[in-house]
Amino acid sequence: MKKFNTILILFCVIILTSFTSAENQPLPTSLRITILNELGNIEAGVKVTLYKTDEDYKSEENPVSESQLTDKKGRVTFKNLAPIVYFVNAEKGDKNNYGAGVQTDTIQEGRINKVSIIIE
Repeated sequence: MKKFNTILILFCVIILTSFTSAENQPLPTSLRITILNELGNIEAGVKVTLYKTDEDYKSEENPVSESQLTDKKGRVTFKNLAPIVYFVNAEKGDKNNYGAGVQTDTIQEGRINKVSIIIE
């Protein structure tokens, strides 16, 4: 009986220490971009590319990751990012965001940061 109690206590300690609250689990730093057209409507199928520097953005070199296409809600999400400023290139046909809304604010670590970009 003593051995059983020891095993039971050990089992309970293992179970209790294996659970952590959601507050203790950091979220990956992400950037969710919603693309809208000049009328404010959601745009699906927009190619979105993210860059770390203005120079990379202008030369369209060294993207942060592969380009993504917006879903039916007009959104793409880039994950596991550093908390810095990013430059966004969004294109669909002859519409793009050149000259407007290409730079984010410094994104916050451990959050899903959200921005909207207009293409025209």
